[in-house]
This record gives sequence, structure tokens and C-alpha cells, in this order.
Amino acid sequence: MKWLRFAHAGQQGFGALEGETVRVFAGELFGDHAPTEQVLPLADVQVLAPCQPTTVVGLWNNFHALAQKNGWTPPAEPLYFIKALGSLAGPGSTTPAAPEAVGRVAFEGELAIVIGRPTHAVSVEQAPAHIAGYTCANDITAIELLHRDASFAQWTRAKGLPGFGVFGPVIETDFDHAKATLRTRVGGRERQNYALSDMIVPPAQLLSLISQDIALQPGDLILCGTSLGVLPMKPGTEVEVEIDGIGVLQHRYG
Repeated sequence: MKWLRFAHAGQQGFGALEGETVRVFAGELFGDHAPTEQVLPLADVQVLAPCQPTTVVGLWNNFHALAQKNGWTPPAEPLYFIKALGSLAGPGSTTPAAPEAVGRVAFEGELAIVIGRPTHAVSVEQAPAHIAGYTCANDITAIELLHRDASFAQWTRAKGLPGFGVFGPVIETDFDHAKATLRTRVGGRERQNYALSDMIVPPAQLLSLISQDIALQPGDLILCGTSLGVLPMKPGTEVEVEIDGIGVLQHRYG
């Protein structure tokens, strides 16, 4: 099932994407819910970010191909940061171009895990039951700002500008990352094309390990990291992140 949040006729709601229509549900996305008789044409709704996280965790160095190219040692445990909630944006949004002083800004097409229930200190075996599904993400980064100060890597600042955390358009509940490929197109040109099976720490293990440290809530996200092909973007660039079985996240930078 593909869950989708939307705005329609001045109201917000959620439902199941069924082709070119949305079956509207009543209740809570991550709680009790049931389908209604209302069906809306997809063309008549504004698609919103598919959930409203309270915590967003991002991964660094989580793909073998990228680690090998850069000479990085695969980490013994997940290396992660927290992404500012003010950076989040949904599909179809426009990320404001960063001030010139920030320097170059890069796209990072990623798979995102969506948490479905309160999660803390779960085992790898328990983790899948805590995953509501998966969505697409662009973890945008101010690459020069990140290491501007040699004494302190500025992960929060470099990844926390408005619109630097785009995700959506849906939450896919039936998804096998090991069979899927991610493609990022920038200005219509394919820049990333990598198998999600190349992940160093796969989703269930990621969730288990991160949950030993952080208590996660329904709707929270874990961005699984990116692989080869990351490049700077220019203002006015259209970006698409496509993942097999989930869909296409479209947005604009600047």
C-alpha cells in the first residue's frame, strides 16, 4: 500500500494511492484507521510530505561503492547525524537557494525508513515490525560549509537550511530494498543510479542499532545514506529521486 497525505478543499487528510485516485481514510495514519467511501482524483489534491517527523536521522558512509571510491573504511557501527526539522519539505516544493556565502550545495538521493510505532532498544528481529514503510528523500548538503571549520564538522548546519530535507511522495508499506534501485535526475540528466542492496548496514539493522541510542516515534525518519554520483546543484535546477516500487520525488532547488 502507498500512503499519501494531501490537502483538499482547505482540509488535510491521508489515504491510499490507487492509480490516479486517492482512497480517503479516517483515523490516524500510524494508529487506528479505516477507509471511507470518499475517493478523490489525484489531480485534484495537493500532495504533502507523507508524514510529520519529530526526529530525522541521517547516515554517513553507508554504501560500499562510495566507501571504496573514497578510501573509507566501512564503519563498525552506523555513523549518523540529526537533521533539523526546519529543513523538511514535501514533494513539489522549492528549496530556497542558499546564500552565496554558504558555497556549493549538493543533492543526495536516498532511501528513507519511516517509523511506524514507538521504538527504543529493539532487536534486529523486532525492527521490521516497527517500520511503517519507506519513502524517497533528497538529503541536500552545503558541502563547503560542512568542513569550513577544521576543528568541528558542521553536519547540523550544512544539512539544516530551509528545504534541505525533501521527502515523499508516499510511504510504501510493501518494499524490499534488496531488489530496488535508486536513480537521481538533475535537470533531466541521470546523476545517480545505484542498487540499495549495496547498503553497508541494511534497514532492520540500522533501526535496531540507532534505537539503542535514540527513542523514535511514529512518523520519524532514518535516511539510509547515499552512494556514487553526488554533485553540486545550481539554482533553478529540477531534481527527481526515483526508487523502484515507491515512486518519484520531484522538487526544485532555487
